[in-house]
Amino acid sequence: MKRLIFPLFLAAACAAQPLSAHEGHGQAVHGGTVAEAGQAQFEIVAEGGRITVHASNHGAPLATAGASGKLTVLSGTKKQEIALQASGQDLLQGDGQLVAGDKLLLQVSWPGQKPLLARAVVR
Repeated sequence: MKRLIFPLFLAAACAAQPLSAHEGHGQAVHGGTVAEAGQAQFEIVAEGGRITVHASNHGAPLATAGASGKLTVLSGTKKQEIALQASGQDLLQGDGQLVAGDKLLLQVSWPGQKPLLARAVVR
């Protein structure tokens, strides 16, 4: 019986590992709206007429050097497109505002790679 306890404990601990690894996955760190595309996570923050997109890969900053993007905002029957430029190590920025209920389509492109598309709704 004693020989079974340790292997069972070890198996339970290993099974719980993936759950704790993704504990904060998909949650806003900067108070914005989170959108995901493939392995990348984007947090879209609107503040003072400025849109800032924080890019990461499972919590690690994702370099945006050379990247550009476009944020399409659907607000009721209105459509707005906001150009985003790399700004800082893991940031894209542009001018615009968001309100609760806006539907977002984020497109981010790096040179030589397929664009990433992410969707979200502002809460």
